[in-house]
Amino acid sequence: MISIVIPAYNEVGNIRPIVQRVSKALENHGPYEIFFIDDGSRDGTLAEIKEINAINENIKYISFSRNFGHQKALKAGLDHAKGDCVISMDADLQHPPELLAELIKEWRNGYEVVYTIRVDSADTAFIKRLSSRLFYKIINLLSNVNIPLGAADFRLLDRKVVDEVKKFKENWLFIRGIVAWVGFNQTSVEYAVNNRNRGSTKYSPSRMLALALNGITSFSILPLRISILLGLTFSLASFFYTIYAIYTKVFNNTVIPGWTSILLSVLFLGGIQLICLGVIGEYLGKMFIETKNRPAYLIKEKDL
Repeated sequence: MISIVIPAYNEVGNIRPIVQRVSKALENHGPYEIFFIDDGSRDGTLAEIKEINAINENIKYISFSRNFGHQKALKAGLDHAKGDCVISMDADLQHPPELLAELIKEWRNGYEVVYTIRVDSADTAFIKRLSSRLFYKIINLLSNVNIPLGAADFRLLDRKVVDEVKKFKENWLFIRGIVAWVGFNQTSVEYAVNNRNRGSTKYSPSRMLALALNGITSFSILPLRISILLGLTFSLASFFYTIYAIYTKVFNNTVIPGWTSILLSVLFLGGIQLICLGVIGEYLGKMFIETKNRPAYLIKEKDL
């Protein structure tokens, strides 16, 4: 049994095309289910899924009570999928369904995690390529997980891996980091990104930044340690500067000029302090939300 998990948010024009292409790709691979997670869509996506569900027994779905976000939709799919392996992919057809056969082949060769590596085309914007590379470099530097450059949420997980991932109850989910953290026997498959079939991307620059911050703070406390080191470094520098100023005043009877440099120093140190407070606040905010023990998502209706 193969489960295909597809989060969908306002993807009404992509539901039928992805069902057709996924079904064709899986027709020679045994029983399967295509499992949609409607993430609070407002454009008729759920109605489209229900219409196909009524005539195709392979189509299953969950509908959230509101938009909870892509990562929580992925987690819901993993929580409820029934397959011996679970493949997650996006609804916009940028993840090519024709690659499913290759993922399944690697799984049947004994790999428990088969993740994909996105290969950007020459048409990919320079800023997007640069920001993506920078994100992976930073998260691998600051965290205790190693996420391959270009790794996507298009991946296959064996049932035993899915059962382990289901144990994660945290609200601030970063599935790519979790999959890297759990280990198991992993391999990768490269793919070229397709153009979006219809609609517009749901990952704005602000959402991408939020995902990056969530990924870094979910798997590392190094930013807090950097804050401590910055504090110690500037405190030590201030101490030596104070000694120097006192020595100059007492023994040379002169006052060190430089109101401008002092003002700039105060502003610079104030900025460093605010950044450190922001880092601490990010971690405290996550702790505050987690202690409430709220569910990661709420299901309005389903057909499993």
